[in-house]
Formats: sequence, structure tokens, C-alpha cells
Amino acid sequence: MRQLSTGDRVGLSWRSEIAASILQHLDRIDVVELIAEDYFDAPARRVRALSTLAAQVPLVVHGIGLGLASASPVSELHLDRLARFVNRARPESWSEHLAFVRAGPIELGHLAAPPRSEATIAGTLANLRRVRAVVGSLPALENVASLLDPPGSDYDEASWLSAIATDSDAHLLLDLHNLYSNAQNFGFEAADYVQRVPVERVSVVHLAGGTWLETDGSSGQSRRLRLDDHFHAVPNAVYALLEEVAFRAPQALTVILERDGKYPPFGELLQELTLAREALARGRARRREAEPVRHAG
Repeated sequence: MRQLSTGDRVGLSWRSEIAASILQHLDRIDVVELIAEDYFDAPARRVRALSTLAAQVPLVVHGIGLGLASASPVSELHLDRLARFVNRARPESWSEHLAFVRAGPIELGHLAAPPRSEATIAGTLANLRRVRAVVGSLPALENVASLLDPPGSDYDEASWLSAIATDSDAHLLLDLHNLYSNAQNFGFEAADYVQRVPVERVSVVHLAGGTWLETDGSSGQSRRLRLDDHFHAVPNAVYALLEEVAFRAPQALTVILERDGKYPPFGELLQELTLAREALARGRARRREAEPVRHAG
């Protein structure tokens, strides 16, 4: 069984299409991320098999369906199923999006960005208290991408995220392609966002790729929007943000590459892991250079 690393780690999200390749290249993969909902209706033998996988590589769990960031309570049924899986899989940690996914009985089928307001901050904090009581631990909280700047918002995204992280005492999962996409779509500086959020609370980083959409604006002029689709390679701008996070974060980071389709040859995904490690190394080197020299005596 491999020993757990105390430094930065780089890994992949587990998908059935690339599972065999992941198992063949565990010498280059530090950690694997599982999607919790993929196992809710899985046969017991498939869940039991995770103990074999966990003996080979550290596991973390990622949830996509709780709908934490809402003035409404989370679904008790979904929460109970999530808690059962987390407690059976026994991952190192788990995470969930700061999004809403349902309105009353209606499932949106999408991770929607909520209005950034006092009401959603209070609702999210209440949901997190309930989650901790049922699961026994808090998730790392992930920022989400959006093509629409949520109406009814009183906070900018960095301030809203910071308020929830600080008041809940939860860790953060900083999705850098989500951040890059929102910065492109809504005209703010992604590097400034990294400086403003409590980066010392970031435990996990997501990397992914996306594409550009040409849309018709209200004035009849086309508008270019960034779509987070997980079907494309990680852009250089996202690696630059990873370097910035590594420069600012004093703690070790777990970096996960997400790919949900249009899989390239597996060597290309391994090369993206290499690029992530190189970005981390650049950021850590900058951090060491910036530290004040300590003199003995």
C-alpha cells in the first residue's frame, strides 16, 4: 500500500471509460476522485471493490447533487444516500458544489449559481450544519461556473465564497477553470479573486478545460462566453492560476484533473498531470524565494 504524501498531489477523476488506463499508470497518479452519485445505485460488489482501489491509491469523494447553496434545505433523501456512501467508501476527504440543483420538487439537472445574498449565505450555513450532523464531517466547498451572472446578488463571488468559508470553517475546493470561465464571462480578474479568497482554506483544486460559445446579446451584438464542459484540454491560463495558488497557499494541495468525455489518448491526460506538477513547482519556488531569510542566532 502506498504511503500518503504530506506534499502536493496530482490525480484524476475516476471515469469508467479511462479506469483501466488509470490502473495501468498509478505510478504517475497520486490520488483518484470518485463521484458519489455514481455509486448510489451501484451493486454492493462495486462499492466493496473500492477497498481494493483504496489499497492502491488514495481516494477522495466529490458530490454533485446536494444543492448546498440555497435558502431551501437540502434533500434529506439525497443527504442520507451521500452519507451512507461516504461512510462506506471512507475517503480521505469529500467535497460538494456551492450550487442549487432543485427548486421545490423540480430537479434542475444542472449546477446553478445561486443569487449571492445574505439569504443564500444563511441557507448554505444551515445546510452545512445539517450535513455535518448527518455525514459527520464538512465537505470542501467548490465554486461553480455560470453563463449567467445570478440576478438578485448583493455580493461579488469572491466575497460571497469567503463569507461562507469563514463562517462555516469549511475547506475550499477551488475549481480554476470555473474561476477562469466566470472571470472571462463577467469581466473580473481571476488572479485578484485568488488574492481575495481565504486561500489558506483551499485543500483541493480542480483543473478542467472548456470551449468558447458565440451568443447573441440583448443589443443584437454577439457575445463570447466561456463554457466549462470538461471535454477539452486545460488551457494555459488555468495552469497560470494553479501556479498563483501554489505561490499563495502555505498548505499542501490535492489537484484533480477532471475529464468527462471526448477522451484523448491517455498519454495526453498524463501530460496534463505533468503540466500541473510543473505549475505547482513554479508556484512553490516563487513562495520559497519570497520568504524572508532567517538568520541563526
